[in-house]
Amino acid sequence: MAQAVAVAKPPAPPRRRRASATPRRLPYLLIAPAALLMLGFIAYPVISVFYYSLQNYNPTKPWRNGYAGFDNFVHAFTDDPIFWDTLTFSAKWVFVEVGLQLMFGLALALIVNQTFVGRSLGRALVFSPWAVSGVLTSAIWVLLYNSQTGITRYLADMGIGTYGTSWLSDTSTVFPAAIVADLWRGVPFFAILILADLQSVSKDLYEAAEVDGASKFKQFWHITLPHLKDAIVLSTLLRAVWEFNNVDLLYTLTGGGPAGETTTLPLYIANTSVDAHNFGYASALTTVAFVILLFCSVVYLRLSKFGSESK
Repeated sequence: MAQAVAVAKPPAPPRRRRASATPRRLPYLLIAPAALLMLGFIAYPVISVFYYSLQNYNPTKPWRNGYAGFDNFVHAFTDDPIFWDTLTFSAKWVFVEVGLQLMFGLALALIVNQTFVGRSLGRALVFSPWAVSGVLTSAIWVLLYNSQTGITRYLADMGIGTYGTSWLSDTSTVFPAAIVADLWRGVPFFAILILADLQSVSKDLYEAAEVDGASKFKQFWHITLPHLKDAIVLSTLLRAVWEFNNVDLLYTLTGGGPAGETTTLPLYIANTSVDAHNFGYASALTTVAFVILLFCSVVYLRLSKFGSESK
């Protein structure tokens, strides 16, 4: 009698537990509250500015409020000479300030990068103005430029100039005076960034260049500058945006005067919105400033080839 041989079925493979998606999503869930807050504090004001730029909005004259379309922009470009004057001064201010800050910041970074006695103290003194707030910087220079107790008083005591001279109220001296005040705080920014990048330059490159008979200038031109290219491009772009939007120093020093000589576009926007309560037109000017900064930043990064390998 034939016995049936029972063939045991192979055991079923263990079911693989599906990996929980919670651990992968946990980092995003943790940062979600902060991200939503940042989005709300950034996105809402930006959208509001774009919205009000198309409106006639003045809380003191509610009967004139309403949809304006592109009338605010047309008025800025065709009927507002102050807009063009402030835009021209803003370009002049940014060009002069960023250029001088870069030049002096690069020089300071090269100096404090050398080995000398008291280098740590020297670096601290060079970088300390950057730690001072813009309002405090303005207050310091207002006191220094005071016609009764400031620099001009001591110069008059030495026979240089006359008593009662105010550099901030003279149209021929207000621009250089404001430039010097902002240089004091802006130069350390470039010095810090450039010095940080200088620390990563290999000394072997300079030693090889000396063996080949390269002068100090050639070492600087062919080794130092190419290595600092990205740091210089990034720092000048950031500083240009900040200088364009500079309001606190000029507002405290000159208030845009005398006779509107130091009124930048952001300062004009602040006066239009806060003093004149014309928030619709101020929003349109803000939108124009945003587009100008965005366009110039993209063009600058493209022309400078930021992030590309230097040949």
